[in-house]
Amino acid sequence: MKRIVIIGSGNLATHLSLALDKAGNDIMQVFSRSIANANALAQHLAAEAVDDISLIRKDADIYIIAIKDDAITAVSDALQGISAASIVMHTAGSVPLSVLHSHANTAVLYPMQTFSKTREVDFSSIPIFIEGSSDYALTAVRELSESISSKVVTIDSDKRRHLHLAAVFACNMVNHCYRLAERQAQTAGIDFSLFLPLIEETAHKIQQLSPRDAQTGPMVRNDVAVMEKQMQLITDDLTRQLYDLMAQSIYKDSNDINT
Repeated sequence: MKRIVIIGSGNLATHLSLALDKAGNDIMQVFSRSIANANALAQHLAAEAVDDISLIRKDADIYIIAIKDDAITAVSDALQGISAASIVMHTAGSVPLSVLHSHANTAVLYPMQTFSKTREVDFSSIPIFIEGSSDYALTAVRELSESISSKVVTIDSDKRRHLHLAAVFACNMVNHCYRLAERQAQTAGIDFSLFLPLIEETAHKIQQLSPRDAQTGPMVRNDVAVMEKQMQLITDDLTRQLYDLMAQSIYKDSNDINT
């Protein structure tokens, strides 16, 4: 059992702390700049809620910083007086381990998943990508990660940047395409739920085929007549540009023998 302080109260901090608590770790404190948010999470963990970084306990084994990327360094630097044996970790995909330079033992624990507070997730199947500044830190972050996930992979900061970018394509951009589909369907008074079987089959298909081999539709065939008619249905310039760029990218990728 590890004594842990969670710094953050957002989507990832919430799901990660609940999973760590369920695995038998002791979540001692939750810090958030909003005491209401800290309390909302802490009450599920039998933890203390604090909104002043100077009140963070000094005797934890592990400090997990799960906040906005651009605030990680400042918060890490503000963690003063903690034990030299303590390990400070962050959870960001695109932020290097080196931003935690003000501490002797540091690590990264990056779960590659999309999180929303209102939706439960099974952490045991989520890949967690780890990195440590020393063998001691790496062992600690591996043991902690393996207490909640069966898929733990060691990866350095440079590779993790590429991993996170790929995740943005695979998740955030795909989800935005769902939003554009929803908006287009609403324009015609069509229920978006009718698209769910199509979305599910698209996701299931790439478990057997590569995304390139799974691609279908007018953009693969360069069916100009169909695409021009579809472009006429798009009412805003940005979405029309996105459609055109996506069409070019899909056609090139599907027909380029060198890819």
